[in-house]
Amino acid sequence: MTATCLDDAVLFENRDWVLSAEGLEHRGTGYFIARDMVATKRPDGYWDWPLHLSEKMWCGVRSFREAFLAALDAYGIVPDSKLTLSFALGFGTRLPGPETDGFVPLADLVRLTPPAPRKAAAMRVPRALAVGA
Repeated sequence: MTATCLDDAVLFENRDWVLSAEGLEHRGTGYFIARDMVATKRPDGYWDWPLHLSEKMWCGVRSFREAFLAALDAYGIVPDSKLTLSFALGFGTRLPGPETDGFVPLADLVRLTPPAPRKAAAMRVPRALAVGA
């Protein structure tokens, strides 16, 4: 195959992902999502890939979101309202600030503050022992 043929096979690409007629592939890891699996949803209607890939340390949300939306468009898959929720549940919600790269995991926003440590109860000596000892 020539380089020209390979270039023609690329439907979209960014720094991390390459989209072809066969599917979406991560450049660094070779992780591949086959075309017929892109629209996979969980039984509750949430989209599988945003939730699944949010668990991968190597997956950047911005480049994945861009490539995933390009895949939906290229393959004629219509996104629904649960797609945005799937990204929010998996990767978090957008907050300003360079230290967060624009996203904060949802769990970090709703994490409960641990309760303050309890003081150890003072040891009480039963009266019968204290008096008779």
